Amino acid sequence: MKPRGPFSRIILTNMEVMMRYAVFALAVLAAPAFAQEAEIAETINGQMEAFRAEDVVTAFTFASPTIQGIFGTPENFGKMVREGYPMVWKPGAVQMMELRTVAGALWQRVRVADSGGRGWYLDYRMVPGPKGWLIDAVQLLPMQDLGA
Repeated sequence: MKPRGPFSRIILTNMEVMMRYAVFALAVLAAPAFAQEAEIAETINGQMEAFRAEDVVTAFTFASPTIQGIFGTPENFGKMVREGYPMVWKPGAVQMMELRTVAGALWQRVRVADSGGRGWYLDYRMVPGPKGWLIDAVQLLPMQDLGA
């Protein structure tokens, strides 16, 4: 039975109230995940912008302390990227794919077009840092596609 009268629009059934609470709860729970994805994308894009500009000092700041310790200097790090990951050194289009948890670690899949327009898939392992997310590893995935 539907309520009638001037207040009929503000009277909700129990099911309507429960549905509204459920939608609100999902939105509240999803907000941190969306913010986390945006912050991780900002970190990866920031490093790629630095590489585009050949600014290895800035690019090095997006690397975790572990990575910084392995390479020691921004110049060593830049040389490794330039020689080992040319699609990251001078990236074309960059597209964030899925963010997932593997064995307790966050991995961001990224599709990058190289200077020739070929698409490459990379996985970035992300770790929290004192001022945001840092890149702790990058894996070049074996699949490659042809279009950008």
